[in-house]
Amino acid sequence: MEIPAPLRLRVDRDALVSNWQALDRLSGAAACGAAVKANGYGLGARLVAETLAKAGCRDFFVANWAEAQGLAPLGLTLSVLHGLRAEDLPAARAGFARPVLSTPQQIARWRDSGGGVCDVMVDTGMNRLGVSVQAVRDGLLEGLTIETLISHLACADEDVPMNGHQREAFASLKGRTGARRMSLANSAGIGLGAEYHFDLTRPGLALYGGLPRPDMAGHLRQVAWPEAQILQRRLVPAGETVGYNATWTAPADTEVAILNLGYADGYRRALSGLGAAVADGESLPVLGRVSMDLLAVDVTTRPDLAEGDWLAMDYDLATASAASGVSQYELLTGLAPRFARA
Repeated sequence: MEIPAPLRLRVDRDALVSNWQALDRLSGAAACGAAVKANGYGLGARLVAETLAKAGCRDFFVANWAEAQGLAPLGLTLSVLHGLRAEDLPAARAGFARPVLSTPQQIARWRDSGGGVCDVMVDTGMNRLGVSVQAVRDGLLEGLTIETLISHLACADEDVPMNGHQREAFASLKGRTGARRMSLANSAGIGLGAEYHFDLTRPGLALYGGLPRPDMAGHLRQVAWPEAQILQRRLVPAGETVGYNATWTAPADTEVAILNLGYADGYRRALSGLGAAVADGESLPVLGRVSMDLLAVDVTTRPDLAEGDWLAMDYDLATASAASGVSQYELLTGLAPRFARA
């Protein structure tokens, strides 16, 4: 028996496509790929990948081989950013994705297993994944068939000297590896300008309506709209309180809707008293603390709303992040499985 979920995550596919097209334009001569790791940043990897593939995207990036396997039936060009453990060899040899090799051990493992087309991650200063620039110069990658040489910017959302240092270190490897393409820019890196684009950009956050840099605001649209059903409508008399620790007191008789949504669903407790639902463009403030599975909103101005009706939450990522102190990435990827993706 299939029980309809009382929560749904509405994904605006038109906005998703619009964002990718905008990032593709901003990428100039470089191709524009898509990071669809972490279940498409919480929106549903299959939904996102299918939508963007139809729009013209040709390069997709996931974190691990389980994520790649889930998308394999779509026949996409997939790269696995976390490389190649010994346990991953059977999946890698199956050929439905390319490993992004990031250590000398992974490179040896790939060669010893028969080799083939791969990608390689180079560390240009982030000190996360990747082989060193010097190791590449010393010939570590000789003999590999490399589709894309990749690095990752640490501070692209800020205008700091480190961006230029990383770009210069990466550019110094041009022509040294036989790689068909080079890729450095993430979402924010696209906004740094053409010298950071190389051959392929790899946006993530910006695809999904996040704002990686203020100067990119005019190009991006909101994609994710959490929606919840009203479980109860009630009158809270003046002077009474709502929710845990009685943090909100009704200044006057207030009509309140209790929604089937809480921090267990990824609607963060940090949005207590700061978030809002939206009905026909009207903002309905969240009242008091966000609970694990419930929250309250003021519906005094909307006598038409009743038990069983659906409300969308105002989930502009940049605004919610600034209000709550929670990163845009966490606001997206934390949206829980209890949402039906639509």
